[in-house]
Amino acid sequence: MPESTGNPAGPADFDLARSALLEITPESTIGEPAGSIDEGQGTVTVYFDSKKAGYPGWRWTVSIAHVDGAEPTVLETELTPGDEALLSPDWVPWADRLAEYQAAQEAEKAAAAADAESADSDSDDDDADDYYDDDPDDDDEALLHGGDLDGVDIDEIADDPSDDDDDDDDDDDDDDDDDESDDDDDDDEDDDDDESDDEDEDEDEDSDDDADDDDE
Repeated sequence: MPESTGNPAGPADFDLARSALLEITPESTIGEPAGSIDEGQGTVTVYFDSKKAGYPGWRWTVSIAHVDGAEPTVLETELTPGDEALLSPDWVPWADRLAEYQAAQEAEKAAAAADAESADSDSDDDDADDYYDDDPDDDDEALLHGGDLDGVDIDEIADDPSDDDDDDDDDDDDDDDDDESDDDDDDDEDDDDDESDDEDEDEDEDSDDDADDDDE
């Protein structure tokens, strides 16, 4: 688009352009003149601010042709966006928009499935960690304490009064056996002494008898 060089359109061009706009839009929608540009080859374009509701930043545009030996002629009138106009998004065919929508839906499903799989994997890892963290000896430690051996409470055995009574009974039995053994030994010694005395007496009597025989 050619650049504006000052204001190539004259007052007559703006009056002609306004008259052309009044044929297509109410006067209340036409604002103040907003400049003009030279399009070349005797054509100029003039602008008016738009007061049309819903079109902020838009401009009324009128193209006028100048031909030598003839009156200026309006070529075209339209509403065009200015530099600060609020524009709608570029038009996209329905098939393309549908394809984009379906692709977005598939992406969301894939992301949800990935999140669910990740959550299941984390849960399995936690279960495995809990399994390996469980020390098989922990249950034994809960049942046994420092004085236990193979499930037997040594301290309980050591403190059992019935065992002390049994030990005392065993000691008494041992003492009785020792006393009986000593008595038996004493009896044997007495018997040996008696037998020795009897033998000595017999020998003495035999000696006396032999002496009497010799005297005779």
